[in-house]
Amino acid sequence: MTTDPTSDEHASAPSSPIDSALASLATLEELDVAEHPAVYEAVHRVLRDQLAGTGDSSPPA
Repeated sequence: MTTDPTSDEHASAPSSPIDSALASLATLEELDVAEHPAVYEAVHRVLRDQLAGTGDSSPPA
């Protein structure tokens, strides 16, 4: 029997700025739609900085 790597049983804290940024997308359903752009912009900033190799962005809160 194989285990599902996406199951909650194996979930752990994000281990990189990219993981943290992507995890912040899960908060969208709890937020008012008017607040979504700020989350998307923060994720975009982290991804852009990581791709540029600067890594200066801290993960979105």
